[in-house]
Amino acid sequence: MRDAARDERDQYALPLVVRADRAAPPARTDALECAARAVLILLTDPRSASDGLVDGEWAAAIRAWEDARIRKVVRRARGAAWDRVQELPGITLAHRTAQVRVFPPVPVDDWPAELARLQVSGTDFDDPERPAPAPPAQPTMWITPEIPMTAGKAMAQAAHGAQLAWWRLSSADRVAWAAAGFDLAVRTASPGQWALLLASGLPVVQDGGFTEVAAGTRTVVADHPALRALLLPTLPGIKHKALR
Repeated sequence: MRDAARDERDQYALPLVVRADRAAPPARTDALECAARAVLILLTDPRSASDGLVDGEWAAAIRAWEDARIRKVVRRARGAAWDRVQELPGITLAHRTAQVRVFPPVPVDDWPAELARLQVSGTDFDDPERPAPAPPAQPTMWITPEIPMTAGKAMAQAAHGAQLAWWRLSSADRVAWAAAGFDLAVRTASPGQWALLLASGLPVVQDGGFTEVAAGTRTVVADHPALRALLLPTLPGIKHKALR
């Protein structure tokens, strides 16, 4: 949802580039999961860290970005363009059929030329078959069943959800998730699940309305078992199994 105070600050965006070769595009779910994990890996990279005395080389950009809006923009690259973006500071993650490179945040009006020339369109991938249900113990970013989104848009939203879950976790649960390589799933909720998820108290992504969907649209609920264990006992009408 739009926030006037945040909109007055310098605006940054977190660039993500997905490899989209014509002959072998990634499966949609693989791309969404790869993007969400890549953002968590970037946030916990030593270059993003600050201990109050010494900043990693990306820490100032991360702070500026988080102080405004956690905007994320997904672009695509293939061939030589994909090779060129590997030379920019960032992290590349491979996840099954998907490869995503995530970069430290940049001002929204001052993108590096190598990233600015990449296309946002053309990121609407498909799953060759329906993904299997996520295990109950696996952190899951639940996508709204109510609003269609391109894969590129959904990648950004899934990554938002993972980031909100990360912020809400305790230090011990963060350590455990990082040790598991930020294992997670991204799935589309059924209408019944979605209603329960929205009522659960779990972190909810509300879109800023810059692309594809209206401002305030609830796009993702971040369901992490550690958060669920804390929240759901206080909600007698919702049981763990009902969310799965």
